[in-house]
Amino acid sequence: TERFGEFVNPKYKDDTRTVFKKPTRLECMMQDIPKLYQKEMGDQANIGFTMFDRWFTFSPAKNDLESGKEAVQKGSTAPGTMSSAESDKYIQNQRKLKYAGMDVPVTTENDLVTVGGIPVTPGPRIYLGSSFTITQEELLSKIVSGKMTKRSSLVLNGNGIIIKDMDLDGALVINACDGADVIIDGLEVKNNGWKLVEVPDGEDVPETISIRGYTMDKIETAEYNVETPGKYIIGKDGVCKKL
Repeated sequence: TERFGEFVNPKYKDDTRTVFKKPTRLECMMQDIPKLYQKEMGDQANIGFTMFDRWFTFSPAKNDLESGKEAVQKGSTAPGTMSSAESDKYIQNQRKLKYAGMDVPVTTENDLVTVGGIPVTPGPRIYLGSSFTITQEELLSKIVSGKMTKRSSLVLNGNGIIIKDMDLDGALVINACDGADVIIDGLEVKNNGWKLVEVPDGEDVPETISIRGYTMDKIETAEYNVETPGKYIIGKDGVCKKL
């Protein structure tokens, strides 16, 4: 059986090309897979592909912050850092909620702001936990309406969360345990929210922060933690009531 073609693609530290920037390795190209099938199977090879926009499928966190800054300075719009990958995930979730019917600002390339040397979304920053939704069908069944501002941050964890109507200007976190059905209907949240704070060069911070170039200052948050199974509603008064 034919093997995939292998090659080495080293990244050097400088123009002398004598020191590796990071460990190198043998690689194979995924583009070679259909070629191999055709060679092995001939006319019996039935090969196709599905193409998605980049925002929906791919944003690696493979480069350190300094490498990402260098890439940005050279004109790259995809630096592949932890901060750019997080930003792309937030933007993906903006698009998802807007598609589902919520009034959400969606970041464009012209809206990006530079934090720690990397262009990132100014917000809203949206985290949709895998327990909340994975498929398009799930998303459409759990989002009815609502709106949020650009400066907002939203975290949703829990399979039973349904947003019928919500007005968010700040930070909101909802965690619901398995078996807890939580309906958000008319909730209005306005607080000081969360803010990205750039880490000064040379400051001694944990690696989880240094690889991003910023930390999150959680100034003020509306947080709901539903830890007991049952049916609940959070309305305009902001009180979580068991039904």
